[in-house]
Amino acid sequence: MEQAKLNKILDEHMKWLRTNGEEGQRANLRSADLSSADLSSANLSFANLRSANLRSANLRSADLSSADLSSADLSFADLSSADLSFADLSSANLSFANLRSANLSFADLSSADLSFADLSFADLSSADLSFADLSSANLSFADLSSADLSFANLRSANLSSADLSSADLSSADLSSANLSSANLRSANLRSANLRSANLRSANLSFANLRSANLRSADLDYSAFPLWCGGLNVNIDDRQATQLLYHLIQNVNYSKNTSKSFKKICRIKSLVKQANKFHRVEECGKIEDTENEK
Repeated sequence: MEQAKLNKILDEHMKWLRTNGEEGQRANLRSADLSSADLSSANLSFANLRSANLRSANLRSADLSSADLSSADLSFADLSSADLSFADLSSANLSFANLRSANLSFADLSSADLSFADLSFADLSSADLSFADLSSANLSFADLSSADLSFANLRSANLSSADLSSADLSSADLSSANLSSANLRSANLRSANLRSANLRSANLSFANLRSANLRSADLDYSAFPLWCGGLNVNIDDRQATQLLYHLIQNVNYSKNTSKSFKKICRIKSLVKQANKFHRVEECGKIEDTENEK
C-alpha cells in the first residue's frame, strides 16, 4: 500500500477514535499489503486488519487493542511493547515475531502460529491460546495466569519463571519444555504431555496432573501436588524412586509416625529401591535396619 494512502487511512481512523465514531472512519485494512510497513507507535485500536499482510512490519509500541487481526500474517513483525489486549488474533501467523513485553491480555490467539516467537515478559493473562502453536517460543517471565492453553503445542518452549497460575494446559504438549521456576499453582495439566520437561523448582501446588505424562521430566526442587490432582499421574521409575526416598526418610525421622509405619518403611526391598534416588549422595543413604519379612 502506498504511504500517502496509508497515512490518510490512519488520520481518518484517529479522527474516528477521538470523536467516538461521529467523524472520520474506522480503518479498514482487511487483506491489505502492509509488509515491512513502519507503523511504530501507531494507534490502530479497533481497526480491521483481518487477513492483512504485516510480515516484517514495525509495530513497536503500537496500539492494536481490540483490533481484528484474525488470519493476519505477522510473521517476523516487531510487536515489542505493543498493546494487543482484547485483539482478535485467531489463526494469525506470528511465527518468529517479536512480542517482548507486549500486552496480549484477554486476546484471542486460538489456533495462532507463535512458533519461535519472542513473548518474554509479555502479558498473556486470560488470553485464549487454545490449539495455538507455541513450539520453541520464548515465554520466559511471561504472565499466562488464567490463560487457556488447552491442546496448545508448547514443545521445546521456554517457560522459565513464567506465571501459569490457574492456566488451562489440559492436553497441551509441553514435551522438552523449560518450566524451571515456573508458577503452575492451580494449573490444569490434565492429560498434558510433560515428557522430558524441565520442572526444576516449579510450583505445582494444587496443580491437576491427572493422566499427565511426566516420563523423564525433571522434578527436582519442585512442589509436587499432594491432593487428588496429584493422583493417576504417569510418573517414571526415577520420579517414583524420588518420591519413595522422601517418604521413607521422613517417616523414619519423624517423631509423629507410628512404629508400625516405620517398620513398613524399613522393608529391605523398599529401602534398596529408595537408595537408588539420583540425589542420594547429596541427601544421604537410608540405613538398612531391618530385613524384609
